[in-house]
Amino acid sequence: MIAALIPTLIGAVVVGQFSAEGPVPPPWQVAVVSKKVPPTRYRVTRIDGVMAIEGSAEASMALLARPITVDLNATPMLCWRWRIAAPVAGANMKTKAGDDYAARVYVGFDIPDGQLGLGTKMKLGLARRLFPGPIPDAAVNYVWDNVHPIGTTAPNAYTDRARMVVAQSGAANAGRWVEQRADLASDYARAFPGTTAKATSIAVAVDTDQTGGATRGWFADLHFVSRDQACRFPA
Repeated sequence: MIAALIPTLIGAVVVGQFSAEGPVPPPWQVAVVSKKVPPTRYRVTRIDGVMAIEGSAEASMALLARPITVDLNATPMLCWRWRIAAPVAGANMKTKAGDDYAARVYVGFDIPDGQLGLGTKMKLGLARRLFPGPIPDAAVNYVWDNVHPIGTTAPNAYTDRARMVVAQSGAANAGRWVEQRADLASDYARAFPGTTAKATSIAVAVDTDQTGGATRGWFADLHFVSRDQACRFPA
């Protein structure tokens, strides 16, 4: 099981690595984003020899999240590997009705109060009153999309406080593990220019609540490294 505190192993800040099947251990917790939507089910399982979080979605949505403490000046590169059963048919990241993903990795940020405009503060305050899940000041979402090319970026269809970045797309790599490496610090700076922020949470999600379909996604070996370090995926 993962340690409650984030370990630093040979320069890598590990935030998601697992060794036993069963319920996902603390500090990971399911975060329901709407009381009207069934939550996606999460567990730790072994697939293709990799111990991973499995998310099973059936017209459902929930994040599986944990707090993090990471210095993005020192370790700005986010590494992970993921796997999907299939992309979400009918999804479209640019519409509210299509805001579903076979897999996504979500990083939440806190922004100093003085860097948030009054309008942004009001929108965030309203969202936090209306929705039960955690609402960060800003977020970067790496998604496995169904149709948009890798590298596509766009505001989330529901809020401009979340930036979507297509890291994988389509069915060509479905059913196999794919290793990812993203410059989170640079992606944040492009999405929210003129602000400084602290990464405070990381989450994974499989969601099909908008399209009503079903799929599964797996996530493993989430960690941060410096720009001059390689990702540290177990053999």
